[in-house]
Amino acid sequence: MGVLALQGDVREHAAALAAVGARAVAVRRRSELEAVDGVVVPGGESTTIDKLLRLFELDEPLRAAIAEGMPVYGSCAGMILLADRIEGGAAGQRTLGGMDVLVRRNAFGRQVDSFEADLEVAGVPGGPVRTAFIRAPWVEQAGPGVEVLARIPATTADGRDAGAAAGKIVAARQGRLLATAFHPEITGDVRVHALFARLVEDSRRS
Repeated sequence: MGVLALQGDVREHAAALAAVGARAVAVRRRSELEAVDGVVVPGGESTTIDKLLRLFELDEPLRAAIAEGMPVYGSCAGMILLADRIEGGAAGQRTLGGMDVLVRRNAFGRQVDSFEADLEVAGVPGGPVRTAFIRAPWVEQAGPGVEVLARIPATTADGRDAGAAAGKIVAARQGRLLATAFHPEITGDVRVHALFARLVEDSRRS
């Protein structure tokens, strides 16, 4: 499977995929996209990735691949790019779309507001997933076809009120599209990548 290698934490995603037994290749060209059966859209800066997708002429081929059912996993900026609608986007910013969600950019605040948390994620066995939120988005609204996999709890593990983040959706799935507001690839917990690898394997069999 591929990792979109235009900007962001490409190496970390490739390592996480390798850890669950998947062979990851960098995708920068249309021919590379056409050679894979699933793609990870990594975290980074969503506006920059949007511009680079257009520059490398990958935006329309990737939209077409999503429409045709290719499994795609987007983390952080990748979640924004998979959303049909965004809030707080830059002027002219576009997404790849495919998920019936409204995503708010930088919902958790600035870089200094980054944090890690253990969250229960539906479809991921073995207890809470260690997650990292870095200038992360959240899902404001999700359509009826979207399966919510994780939300921010009302109180943190140390008993603090989660405030405006309480109850916000931070992991979701719609068909073969998977999105997380957090970065599992940098915490050493590869179970979300294992979930995506299963999605890709299921799509091969169908």
